[in-house]
Amino acid sequence: MPRMDETKSLQEDWERWLTKRDPSSGDRLVEAYIPLVDYHVQRVSVNLPRSVQKDDLRSHGMVGLYDALEKFDHSRDLKFDTYASFRIRGAIIDGLRQEDWLPRSIRDKSKKIERMIESMEQKLGRFVTSSEIANELGLKEEDVIYTMNESFLSNLLSIDEPTKDSQKNDTYSSSIVDHHTLTPDQSIDKKSQYEELAEVIKTLNENEQLVITLFYFEEFTLTEIGEALNLSTSRISQIHSKTLYKLQQKLKNVDSEFFHG
Repeated sequence: MPRMDETKSLQEDWERWLTKRDPSSGDRLVEAYIPLVDYHVQRVSVNLPRSVQKDDLRSHGMVGLYDALEKFDHSRDLKFDTYASFRIRGAIIDGLRQEDWLPRSIRDKSKKIERMIESMEQKLGRFVTSSEIANELGLKEEDVIYTMNESFLSNLLSIDEPTKDSQKNDTYSSSIVDHHTLTPDQSIDKKSQYEELAEVIKTLNENEQLVITLFYFEEFTLTEIGEALNLSTSRISQIHSKTLYKLQQKLKNVDSEFFHG
């Protein structure tokens, strides 16, 4: 917990930033909220390949933090930590979508290994083992396995690349059969349901709206929502349950699966 003098200093920086856009105050605010960036970097990185550098994630998160400072509306009854979390997490995800996740060193090594696999399989007329590849390239077997695993994970995330079929210009994603795609009528019906849901959510009080938004759209846990709103986890759980009941009563037509995602 920050000391009283630190809290007062932070409040003064906020006042100077919001009223005068004072650069020095802005710098101090950024520094004060860097732990929030590190928190979201840690959360996002857990499910990513080891080749993704945390420093890169942190850079994306800092962009989100700057954006949050510029756009934060202090007149709303919403904690900056909560608003900034939306921006930081969104910036990290956007950054990952725009970048190639596989470092050049691993990609180059992966291509070298793939060429050796193709050459040896043609020569021997059979599948080759990772130890055989390692011996030919003068690498450790674990290095071969690690490189190919990282390359495989990266390729899974690159399904928008063109296929190797020279007769077509399709991407890999277009060749995947999606059994869950809605028909035009279903899409219109679903859109109508969500529009109705959005209108009903507007009738909720602010805490109820925040709990629903953070839990279902931002994937916060109830404990994290409690920390953001300064309420106990049990209180957040009560708000969540009562809000769902209220929504379900008002939205008999809306697909109930939304509330169990």
